[in-house]
Amino acid sequence: MPMHVIQRGNNRGPCFLGDGDRLVYLALLRELADLFACDVHAYVLMTNHVHLLATPRQVDNVSRLMKHLGQRYVQYFNRRHHRTGSLWEGRFRSSIVDTEDYFLMCQRYIELNPVRATMVRHPWEYRWSSFKANAFAARDDAVRPHPIYVALGKDPPSRARNYLSRFEDQITAGELEQIRNAANGGFALGSKAFIATLERLMERPVARRPSGRPKREATAGC
Repeated sequence: MPMHVIQRGNNRGPCFLGDGDRLVYLALLRELADLFACDVHAYVLMTNHVHLLATPRQVDNVSRLMKHLGQRYVQYFNRRHHRTGSLWEGRFRSSIVDTEDYFLMCQRYIELNPVRATMVRHPWEYRWSSFKANAFAARDDAVRPHPIYVALGKDPPSRARNYLSRFEDQITAGELEQIRNAANGGFALGSKAFIATLERLMERPVARRPSGRPKREATAGC
């Protein structure tokens, strides 16, 4: 299943100090995604954090990808910038994403990060994301389309046009909150039916539960 992954810089500090750093990160991402059999569908490299949308082809491969990607990049970063110590804020955060109704919403959320951060006015102005690959069919060796994206059209140009048209509508405040709560809390992002199915399969909660003690239902008799 696709996973939305976030990894932040330690103390919200920068994890990229220039374009050279971003090029190295993307090269490592391409190499290690192939090595650990993960299909990356979307990404954005912000100043102090990274978002990925990826599907592992085997259980735990996203964890293996992020572990080795984080380690390899920190080794490079510390050598390049003459520093020591941790770069990342602990372990990455992630959420499983429902492919039916939430996958493309999450992909748009990732690629719109630079706009929400007021770094650019339009997502195509930001170089360090998968937007041009998905919305303009530009070549990006780091990106492998998900079947949900492929189903948008019969060929790459038509898929790109149909995907781009989705950016005419804003992601609502409720959708933003839902995506952020899922990723930050490690919960599933999806419909009630999707979450219920996951909980039945995994035999554990995968969504945020209401706070407080549950109310007991009144019963007749004893």
